[in-house]
Amino acid sequence: MGQPKILIVDDEKDLCTLIKTSLKKEGFEEIILANTIKEGWEAFLQHSPDLAILDVMLPDGEGYELCKKIREESKIPILFLSAKTEEVDKILGLAIGGDDYVTKPFSPKEVAYRVKAQLRRVGLYSVDVDQITPANTSKKVGVFSINKEETEVKKNDIALELTAKEVGLMACFLRNPNRILSKETLFQAVWGEEFYGADNTLMVHIRRLREKIEETPSNPKYIVTVKGLGYRFLGS
Repeated sequence: MGQPKILIVDDEKDLCTLIKTSLKKEGFEEIILANTIKEGWEAFLQHSPDLAILDVMLPDGEGYELCKKIREESKIPILFLSAKTEEVDKILGLAIGGDDYVTKPFSPKEVAYRVKAQLRRVGLYSVDVDQITPANTSKKVGVFSINKEETEVKKNDIALELTAKEVGLMACFLRNPNRILSKETLFQAVWGEEFYGADNTLMVHIRRLREKIEETPSNPKYIVTVKGLGYRFLGS
């Protein structure tokens, strides 16, 4: 699988640099920067990017205009960046062909993970389960621990009554505390299958796991949902 090319069009040069740096940390190397609709369109024609990140407000118009032009030529994923937080603006961005809409201020790392999610959707970024920290020893995170064989999870040194799949999920979380794990990554690691159509299965297992480890399952403090990206295990 070749390296995806990513086009970023935003007139805030510092922000472009931050997003570019975050993307590079996630392994993306081919990143093209532009600051206006005109530059963005020329860059699109010249480089044929696999994904575009467009600011809504640009010096020579709105990113929506560039989105429309790109959509006439390509079905690549398009993410909008905007300070506009009204629902109508988000709906407009998605209605004209955008695939995601991120409101400012945001974390550059969140944008990088949303890029990964969109590229996975179109088959240009694969989930590498091997990137998850391997099991090689017992692990303790906050009040939770798991044995070396990953067969028993304890909270405050008291064994939890978990199913095999719940132990598998906890193993992933305990090996990767504070790291966002996508639904695809978790499903492939625990079920050993492709994620397609399994969203409800994973959600049910996460809900049941929360009921066993959280004081208030409806307001979890350990397994936290990161909207649009996956789950993060805080552990303490």
